[in-house]
Amino acid sequence: MSEPLLPAVEIGPETADASVIWLHGLGADGHDFAPIVAELRLPATLAVRFVLPHAPQRPVTINNGYVMPAWYDIRGMDFTATEDAEGIEHSRRQIEALIARERQRGVSAARIVLAGFSQGGAMTLHTGLRHPERLAGLLALSTYLPLAERLPAEAHPANADTPIFMAHGLHDPVVPLPLAETSRRHLETLGYRIEWHTYPMEHSVCPEEIADIRAWLLRIFEG
Repeated sequence: MSEPLLPAVEIGPETADASVIWLHGLGADGHDFAPIVAELRLPATLAVRFVLPHAPQRPVTINNGYVMPAWYDIRGMDFTATEDAEGIEHSRRQIEALIARERQRGVSAARIVLAGFSQGGAMTLHTGLRHPERLAGLLALSTYLPLAERLPAEAHPANADTPIFMAHGLHDPVVPLPLAETSRRHLETLGYRIEWHTYPMEHSVCPEEIADIRAWLLRIFEG
């Protein structure tokens, strides 16, 4: 059964040549990264549409079961100890439905970037590396690789050489830097190309990071 499309904020042309599907973090929604679109200052000639979906509402164990927008449950401070595989897989199918919708709107898979912050970044890596068509790139900010032990068996060769931009705050108290570094090394061991950046910030986004993301997107879409 196909997944119903998640509601989303859309910014950009109705007829697009490229798309960025940007996934927010835990407890936020699609509006969270909408201001970043203007800050990226991508040329209008690239005709990039940004799709910023709202995650479904679900109880989150680490937040006393409070219902909030979340791509999957987080059951403890050690994110990888008891992972919500079912929730992760459900959100992957929903994100795949958004990718399919962009394809139906005339954007080729090779012109679609999947991006995300924190929990959204985890879903970016989880979904993008399993996608059966080569994507333009994966942008994973302040995040980690979920269900890492399953990736070798589940990864699709179509995205074996897809560019991956990973960035993290040196003082992140939410997703510890060592967890992100472990994820990066695991991906590199599997042969993925990682463009790795760190910034003197906490669990956030900074102007230097936005400038680096802009340069990366321009290489992806103009290259």
